[in-house]
Amino acid sequence: MKKFYSNKIAIVLFALPALALFTVMVFYPIVQVFLKSFYDWNGLGSGTFIGLDNYTTLFKDTVFHLSNKNALIFAIVITVFQMTLATIFSIVVSNKKMKGRGFLRVSYFIPVVLSVTVVCQLWLAILNTDTGLLNAIFKALGIDFQQNWLANRHKAIYVIAFVNAWQWMGYQFALLMAGIKSIPSDYYEAAKIDGASSIMAHRKVTIPLLKETYKICLTISLTGGVKAFTEMFIMTKGGPGNATYTLTYLMYKAAFREFRYGYGMAAASMLVLQCLAIILIINWLFRDKEERSERKCNKRMARQLSQ
Repeated sequence: MKKFYSNKIAIVLFALPALALFTVMVFYPIVQVFLKSFYDWNGLGSGTFIGLDNYTTLFKDTVFHLSNKNALIFAIVITVFQMTLATIFSIVVSNKKMKGRGFLRVSYFIPVVLSVTVVCQLWLAILNTDTGLLNAIFKALGIDFQQNWLANRHKAIYVIAFVNAWQWMGYQFALLMAGIKSIPSDYYEAAKIDGASSIMAHRKVTIPLLKETYKICLTISLTGGVKAFTEMFIMTKGGPGNATYTLTYLMYKAAFREFRYGYGMAAASMLVLQCLAIILIINWLFRDKEERSERKCNKRMARQLSQ
């Protein structure tokens, strides 16, 4: 095995197909997006080079700032909702003494396998002002809280974020369940011997050992929230007005409705940079404290040696 890993030619040959596929399918399109963002382009021909004009216009656009605000709200809502419920449900279902564990696992994951279109249509029916189930429940309970849920420009983004969070919570639940199953039972037995309660054992054992799983979950939910599009497109078309615009929807409208592809590519470039920034920040936050302190010690030693 050591001989194989020392053979650089073999490593390159095995990595080359995946690298070529990544270059063609991911890296090259991203590069083209950045390049086209410097052009006044309608999607046909070569376009006219205009430098940073698209970015200047984008940063002055109030819809761009509203889109970023909505993306932030969307990302925070789905992250808090999904990770909180997924953690609680995964800990509860992981208890072997609990009855109906298999049924609950399937129930939590069912929304994930449904089409986004089906989920959006389901919630459009539930949220309907006149015939919707939600308003009907309030009416049956004698609560005067009849709402036009998606027509309120201040509430619509939260409602759509809830729909997304409801559908994809099961995905986070599955990841956390897999993480809990990988934790050795000896740790819980040791905690029980030390007198820790079930809640304390999960707080001191389960959650810390799920750090890497939480890192993945956080990355998925935050980047997914920033680039949200489908729910807005199906449920509100970005409305009322532009109240539920996100950067992805702004890019879609500019490129495919107004044929301002250069402007749309500028919005797409900002979206790529935002997702990259989120990933880098999450990686930085989840670095081990020991690793940080070790790096500081190494830098300190290097300075002392240089002196």
